[in-house]
Amino acid sequence: MKKLKSISAFFPVYNDEGTIKLMVDRLNSVLKKVADDYEIIIVDDCSPDNSGEIADKIARKDKKVRVIHHKENKGYGGALKSGFYGSKKDWVFYTDGDAQYNVAELESLVPFAEEYDVVTGYKINRADGLYRDFVSSAYNVFVRIFFNLKTKDVDCDFRLMKRKIFDKIKLKTNGSSLDLEMMKKIQDHGFSVRNVPVHHYKRIHGESQAFKPARILKTIKELIIQWFEMVVFKKL
Repeated sequence: MKKLKSISAFFPVYNDEGTIKLMVDRLNSVLKKVADDYEIIIVDDCSPDNSGEIADKIARKDKKVRVIHHKENKGYGGALKSGFYGSKKDWVFYTDGDAQYNVAELESLVPFAEEYDVVTGYKINRADGLYRDFVSSAYNVFVRIFFNLKTKDVDCDFRLMKRKIFDKIKLKTNGSSLDLEMMKKIQDHGFSVRNVPVHHYKRIHGESQAFKPARILKTIKELIIQWFEMVVFKKL
């Protein structure tokens, strides 16, 4: 496998104090294998637990790690935007901070980097139960139909992308539909995308916020706005 020249790997944290060190240890292990140069970014989205303090402690000991702190909670999309636009290397890899993906599987994405601008994972199985699996599947069917999206699993947060993409696309939403906005704009700008299967695991700490009623209603509103902007008016 040919190594990448350089890569920024980041993950957002919100009530993820129990998995931050595990994520950094796993990233350090895999990034040494896949890139000549790398950095690890932890985006603290004004987490109410000790995530920010833990991240700072790790960064003081590990020069490869830096932390971006939000003074107020910006939401999942806002945290991702800070990571994307704050990355400094040639490639960007991101995933969630709850360790439901094993970052070691980044090795299965890297071989496609020579040919594609984006290598995106899709979950082989969702480890959150039947209800969330159903909602996720329905969501992906919906966005493929109404947004003409080719991405196999838009809400799989396990992606490797060229950093230059974010010089071309402007991301707006701070909500959980950021992945949809991003992948739709990547597709419409003509960047090449490869889908690769990855595993999904049960949480070992904390509780997901994504499927709470208020979050779902907010996402529906975001989808309506994005449909008008990106499909009807074709704003890129």
